[in-house]
Amino acid sequence: MSSAEQARWFSEHVQPHEPALRAYLSKRFPSLPDHDDLVQETYVRVLRVADPTQLNHPKAFLFTTARNAAIDLFRRRNVHPHESLTDHEHLIALPLLDTPPTVIETMERRQRRETLTEAMRVLPERCREVMLLRYLDGCSGKEISERLDISLGTVKGHLLKGVRDCARFFEARGLVEAASATKEPA
Repeated sequence: MSSAEQARWFSEHVQPHEPALRAYLSKRFPSLPDHDDLVQETYVRVLRVADPTQLNHPKAFLFTTARNAAIDLFRRRNVHPHESLTDHEHLIALPLLDTPPTVIETMERRQRRETLTEAMRVLPERCREVMLLRYLDGCSGKEISERLDISLGTVKGHLLKGVRDCARFFEARGLVEAASATKEPA
């Protein structure tokens, strides 16, 4: 893709979403001091895509890239909201917080994550996007509707299908009992 084509694609598919992107970053990551740097980092990452015209949903890709850039920034800055414990008497009550997970716990967590990833991978693309925005990014139905430009009813339908399909996936592998897999989500 030539730089002129890339610039045209960027101005048509990315720049129109900048106000919504800034609002999202301000709401989702209010403790980050400079959202301008984060927007620029997001743009750099988007422009690194070999052929952005192959992206089916550039807006969703933009917001996911911004979220990942923000998380990376948190990691680099070691920004962790916490309360300071200056009274050493409190430390006696917290010895288990420093205990690393056992090998079995680590393996179980990894297996659950891999199974969930596999379950999500077999969902239809739009359904998977809705599920990730809801359960990974914590977006409301209305936010998902606006971000993906679909109706709220469609969002709810995708969520219902995603939860049901994942439950069936887990049931088929013996990871949940059939009775609990068919219950409607609360």
